[in-house]
Amino acid sequence: MSQRPVTAVIVGAGHRSMCYASYAKARPDAFQIVGVADPLEYRRKQVAAEYNLPPDRLFKTADDLARAGKIADAVINGTMDHHHVSTSLPLLEAGYDILLEKPFATSEEEMWALARAARRLGRKVMVCHVLRYAPFYAAIKAKVLAGEIGELMNIQTTEHVSYHHMATGFVRGKWNRRDRCHSTMLMAKCCHDLDLIAWMMSGTPVKAVASFGGRMFFRPEKAPKGAGTRCLVDCPIESTCEYSARKMYIDHPVRWGAYVWAELEHLGETTLEQKIESLKGANPHGRCVWKCDNDVVDHQSVLVEFDTGCVAAHNMVGGVARPSRSIHLLGTRGEIQGVLEDSRFVIRHADPRPNRETSEQVVDLNIGGDMTGAFGGHGGGDERLVADFVHFVRGQPRSISCTSLDDSIQGHLIGFLADKSREQGRVIAAPRL
Repeated sequence: MSQRPVTAVIVGAGHRSMCYASYAKARPDAFQIVGVADPLEYRRKQVAAEYNLPPDRLFKTADDLARAGKIADAVINGTMDHHHVSTSLPLLEAGYDILLEKPFATSEEEMWALARAARRLGRKVMVCHVLRYAPFYAAIKAKVLAGEIGELMNIQTTEHVSYHHMATGFVRGKWNRRDRCHSTMLMAKCCHDLDLIAWMMSGTPVKAVASFGGRMFFRPEKAPKGAGTRCLVDCPIESTCEYSARKMYIDHPVRWGAYVWAELEHLGETTLEQKIESLKGANPHGRCVWKCDNDVVDHQSVLVEFDTGCVAAHNMVGGVARPSRSIHLLGTRGEIQGVLEDSRFVIRHADPRPNRETSEQVVDLNIGGDMTGAFGGHGGGDERLVADFVHFVRGQPRSISCTSLDDSIQGHLIGFLADKSREQGRVIAAPRL
């Protein structure tokens, strides 16, 4: 028997929440957007026009929405990191289930406060760990669950953040200072990867965490000789610099448009001249990458010991030429290794036959089509995540990728402990959960 669509209100109408909300256009029989809460009037009007919302379904804040009573089944919370918990708590009290953007908290204290509230109220909170839904990682997890490589002994993951992503989000942009966004680089960018590590271990408790890293490259003393302070204003080497704001944002206006042109968003359609003037003016993305106010790391390594004895290592490096995520799982009976962007992985087993050493099976998930085009954003994860959230709210069977709030605690805990370890220069024992 068919069920009515799950209804949802967008809280924080930014890039990610609007991406998740778009599932309502693809599957209106399963998901519908019935309201929005955002402090910016033009965003409220945009969402209202896009989803045909009446004036009484437009709210300035999460508190205003909560005071209005329960008008939907769920909320898509896409606010900034440090607002996730403060906006979610009144909505849980009001009776909403929540699809919550990651990182779902910016400290251990916030994490536990949200977890306690969700448990006390019996609400469903699902965290947007979209990489669990990428066919690449979902297929690897299925192989692990099937016992293909035995018990995990070692996990190695990497995230290489491209030079243009690093510059836009974490040097010039809104995640470049911890006192402003309240999240570290590790938590803002790599909580996906830390969640994948915890997910592959199927909830096995973490025993200890150590971490090293810092801000090595994006510093004033690393600036090329003669570099100015703003690319399009006073920089004589702009035309030869790979971090040129003109090359990144004018020559490629779509790639990071949602972030770079935020201050022009209220204007609707903008001209090339308006964008250039913005970069010459107060737009933070017009600054020299070596002369910004950033304080987050540009590289960090994390080492995790689990109760079983398995050890995991994650390496994040920002500013690389080619972005990529890779994973290598080594178990007692074999190994799995692959790169997300290649959309394939290899399963290896020992092969003692004469003239053999290993047997290999290649699992190719990209046969006959482009990975991104075929499956959507985040390696195919975005649409699958919202579909699973609908099942979660309805109480229907969920996929192996579905992550409740309790499922997400372990990965976030690794991140919080890693940052503490890096800052304090010591190994940090994990609390017993």
